Amino acid sequence: MQGKLSGWDDTIVALATPQGVGAIGVIRVSGTKALLILDELFTSKPVSAQPSHTILVGLLKASGEVLDEVVLAIFKNPKSYTGEDVVEISCHGSPFIQEKIITALVKKGCRIAKPGEFTQRAFLNGKLDLTQAEAVADLIASNTEASRNTAIRNMRGGFSSTLIALREQLIRFSAMIELELDFAQEDVEFADRTALYNLIIELVDSTNRLLQSFKLGNVIKNGVQVAIIGKPNAGKSTLLNTLLNENRAIVSDIAGTTRDTIEEILNIDGVLFRLIDTAGIRLHTTDLIESIGVEKSFEKMRSANLVVYLFDVHLTTISELENVVSDFEKEMLEYVLVGNKMDTNDAVLQQHFSTFSNIIFISAKARSNIDALKKLLVDKAVGGNINTEATIVTNARHHEALQQLATSLNDIQDGLQSELAGDLLAIDIRQSLHYLGVITGEITNDDQLDFIFSKFCIGK
Repeated sequence: MQGKLSGWDDTIVALATPQGVGAIGVIRVSGTKALLILDELFTSKPVSAQPSHTILVGLLKASGEVLDEVVLAIFKNPKSYTGEDVVEISCHGSPFIQEKIITALVKKGCRIAKPGEFTQRAFLNGKLDLTQAEAVADLIASNTEASRNTAIRNMRGGFSSTLIALREQLIRFSAMIELELDFAQEDVEFADRTALYNLIIELVDSTNRLLQSFKLGNVIKNGVQVAIIGKPNAGKSTLLNTLLNENRAIVSDIAGTTRDTIEEILNIDGVLFRLIDTAGIRLHTTDLIESIGVEKSFEKMRSANLVVYLFDVHLTTISELENVVSDFEKEMLEYVLVGNKMDTNDAVLQQHFSTFSNIIFISAKARSNIDALKKLLVDKAVGGNINTEATIVTNARHHEALQQLATSLNDIQDGLQSELAGDLLAIDIRQSLHYLGVITGEITNDDQLDFIFSKFCIGK
C-alpha cells in the first residue's frame, strides 16, 4: 500500500558513499526542508530559488566557519529519486569534513537516515514498486555481470511488468465475477467461464516459469557452493590451485595434508562458485585432527549445491565409484565425477569408466581439460547460458509469494472445473490478487517494509 505514512514528513541526511578517506564523498539530503536548510548553509546562491537538476559550486558555512568547497546537485520534487526535494552534496573525501557537514545539517533540522530510508521513501512516494526497490539493493550487492544485468532489468521494471500483465488480466475477470454478485437475483453471467479457465491455465504456466527461474536466480545472486571431495592424494588441492590459477592450498604427497576446509571464490562465465577444498575422506584414520577434518568434509558435502568427487583414475575401481554414486543418489546430491591424473591420450582408461554419467577426465597437475570441467560446472549450475533478458526471480520473498499464488490459482482452476458458485470463486480470485500485491508492495505493512529496507546501506 503505497502512500505517505506518519513520521515521514521530516528531512533526512546520510553519507551516500563508503566510509573512509577518498577523493570525494557524497552526502544526500531528502525531505520537505532540504532546500531551505541548504539555503542557510550554502552562501554562494539561494538553493531553493534554483530550478531542478541544477549544479552549484560554492562554500558551505556554519556559524561563520567554512566547512568545505562543495558541489550541490539539486533535484526538486517530484523529479528526484525519492520523489521529495533532494540535494546531493559532493564534498572532499575526508571523514572529518563529512562529519562536520552532516553535524551542521542535523543542527539545522535534518535527521540521520535509517538504513534504506531513501529508497523506502521512493517506494512510498510511488517512484518505485517494491520489486524495483529490492532490485536496487541487489544491484548494489552485485558482483558478477549476470547479477548486475538481472538487478538492472528488475530495477527497470522487468519483473514488475510481468506481474502487472498477470494482475490486469485477473482483475478484468474479477470485476466481471463481482458484477455477477450484484445481479445475483437475475441469475446472469457476465464473466465467460471458458475464457477465465483458459486465462488461469496461462497464469499457472507463467507462475510456474517464474518459480522455476528461482533456482537460476539464486545461483546468480548467491553463487554455487561446490564441495571438492575425494580420497587423500586424489589431487583436490592441486585442482583447487589449478582452477584459481594460484597456489592457495598446500600440495603434498603425504596423505591427510589438508586438515581443514579451504574456501575460495571463482567467477566462471558470470557465475560465482564458492569452491571448498575438503580434507581427504579416509574413514579409518587414527589421527584425531585429520578425523575432525574428515567429518567437516561430510558436513560441507551435504550442504553444498554441487559435489565434485575427484578420484585417481589409476587407483579407483568400478565398484568403489558405484558405491560413491549410490551414496550421492541416496542423499539426493547434485554431483560430478572427475577422474584425475588422466593422460589426454589414454582412451583405454576412459572406456573403463564409460558406464558412468556425469563424468569428466582431467589432469589437474598438467592443467588439461580444465576448461571443459569449468563448462560442465556452469551447465550443472544454470543449465547452460544465462539469459538475463528473461524474467528471473532472485528474491526469496517473491518466491514464497509466488508459491502461494500458484496454490491460489490452482484453487480457481479446481473451482471452475467443479462449477463453483460465483461468490466463492471471487474469494479465490481476490486471494490471487492479494499475493500479486504482496510481491509488488501494493499490499504491505510497516513491519514488513522496515524489515526489507533495514538490509539496505544507510545512504541508499
